Amino acid sequence: MRNLTLSFVALLFCFTSLSNAEDGFTQIFDGKTLKGWDGNPDFWSVQEGAITGQTTKENPTKGNTFVIWRGGELEDFELRLQFRIVGGNSGIQYRSKEAGKWVIGGYQADFDGDNNWTGTLYEERGRGVLAKRGNKVEIKADGAKSETGKTTAESEIVKSVKKEGWNDYTIIADGNVLTHIINGNVTIEVVDNQKERAATKGLLALQLHAGPPMLVQFKNIRVKHLNDKTSSAKKKR
Repeated sequence: MRNLTLSFVALLFCFTSLSNAEDGFTQIFDGKTLKGWDGNPDFWSVQEGAITGQTTKENPTKGNTFVIWRGGELEDFELRLQFRIVGGNSGIQYRSKEAGKWVIGGYQADFDGDNNWTGTLYEERGRGVLAKRGNKVEIKADGAKSETGKTTAESEIVKSVKKEGWNDYTIIADGNVLTHIINGNVTIEVVDNQKERAATKGLLALQLHAGPPMLVQFKNIRVKHLNDKTSSAKKKR
């Protein structure tokens, strides 16, 4: 009986810890439909309970195409999701802007099938690579970038990524500090002081890259608003 009681307490503790870890988070993908999301139906669908972007030899995309969350703009937030990719390149756009129909520019949490860029901070249609994985970077007011330290060793980041399997991606945008975390490893930390280029709020979107055939999937997408601020997304509810 004592062992059973201890097992129950341990299970309750684990459940409570998991619940507390997710306090304040809201699921923004229902796992069944693209309700609340907007993308080209020729490329985006829901498969196996995941938002799925796919190109084939017979059905390529001429340019990078995105599925956009239409729940509003995000300001200061923490985003958690799982992703998997087979071939090609993809990313998670945040604090971004529309540059055309299903076309997005802005901060991107990068990842790719060959695992050369996974964890990097890239600015789509903007300043390009802002921080390579494994680095802390400060972007100065004039746009100059300087490395201020290291995060997780690149070799550890690479080793932690499950090729063609499901991986955890966390993005934290708090003021001008941007952090990416993959499978528990901090990959970049950027302080963006270039005020005329730094984005303080914007859209969330998922990328399907032009080029060779590829498959990318996202699931368990949830977001938490930080610092007691109410984003446009919250105001619209």
